[in-house]
Amino acid sequence: MRYMVQTFVTGESWEMELAGFSRGDIEMMIEYCHVLNDELVEADELVETRGLGGPGTVTTVQSQPAGDPVVFEGPSAPGEKSLIAYWVIEVKSHERAVEIASRISATPGPGGKPSNQIVELHLVPSAPDGA
Repeated sequence: MRYMVQTFVTGESWEMELAGFSRGDIEMMIEYCHVLNDELVEADELVETRGLGGPGTVTTVQSQPAGDPVVFEGPSAPGEKSLIAYWVIEVKSHERAVEIASRISATPGPGGKPSNQIVELHLVPSAPDGA
C-alpha cells in the first residue's frame, strides 16, 4: 500500500514558527528527519521525500478558458495551509502508515519538544489495469 504523508504550515505561522527555532532546534529537527528517513530506507518503505520552501516561495497558476493563465506569487488562498514537506511510503498496512505519520507529527520543534503538528495521510491508489 502506498501512502503520501504531508505536512503543512499557514503563511502567517511560517515566519512566527521559524522565529521560535534556534539554530540548534533546526539542526535537531533535520537530524530527526534524517534518522526517520534512514530507518524507512532500511525497512524498504521510503519511496520519496522532500522538504519544500515556505509559502513565500509558492507560485500559483490557473489556466483560463481563453488566453494566458493567471499567475501570482504566493499560495492560492492567503492564510490557508501550504505544503512544506512530504513523504511517499510503501507499507504493508494502514496501521504502519499511521505509525509513520505519527512519528512525522512528532518532529521536534523549539526546545526539542515534539511539535505534534497535524499531518495528512493519503492513500495513493494503484494505477488502473492497462495504465
